[in-house]
Amino acid sequence: MKAEDTRDALKLAARRLFAARGIDGVSVREIVAAAGQRNSGSLHYYFGTKEGLIRELVVDGAKLIDERRNALLDARAADGRAISLRDAVEALVWPSTRLGGTAEEDTYIRFIMMLQMHHRDQFLDALENKWNSGYLRCLALIRHLLPEIPAAIMTRRLVFMGLLLSGALSSREAALDDQPWGRPFWVQKSTMEALIVSIENLLRGPV
Repeated sequence: MKAEDTRDALKLAARRLFAARGIDGVSVREIVAAAGQRNSGSLHYYFGTKEGLIRELVVDGAKLIDERRNALLDARAADGRAISLRDAVEALVWPSTRLGGTAEEDTYIRFIMMLQMHHRDQFLDALENKWNSGYLRCLALIRHLLPEIPAAIMTRRLVFMGLLLSGALSSREAALDDQPWGRPFWVQKSTMEALIVSIENLLRGPV
């Protein structure tokens, strides 16, 4: 196996295990075995430590999502029309899907959700205030588009929005990840549309 293939195999195995059990519930030995590696030192060779691997996993997904969000917002702005609340919400939702190339490979949202629940400082440290510009741009747009909502109330709603978004997308990932019980619900285009509308209504609802 080529070196780059080995790195990718370790990262994929780790992300899937972390998504299912959290980083504290997974050992280096288990990651190496799940990646099909015989040498238990391979993880340390490529990433230094388990923490180094986690950091790289966070950055990989965060960078991809951030680039997608900014590109989507730039494209909407280039249309020559004012960006709407729907545009801002869609820029939060769609870039966080199909992160592995196909829906079945997605595990990133579940991984970072588990990480933020138990090791939020580690998650924020990995971001380095660098790979969340698209997210912050969306939040600024939402505040600008809904000036009638008092700032303190909007801050609370944005927190609720983040929880709704991460929870819903995590459930979607799990359902599409070879769990037939949830697949029929999440493969319908109307389901994602309903999620976007729900977020809009949460944000713009009466005070």
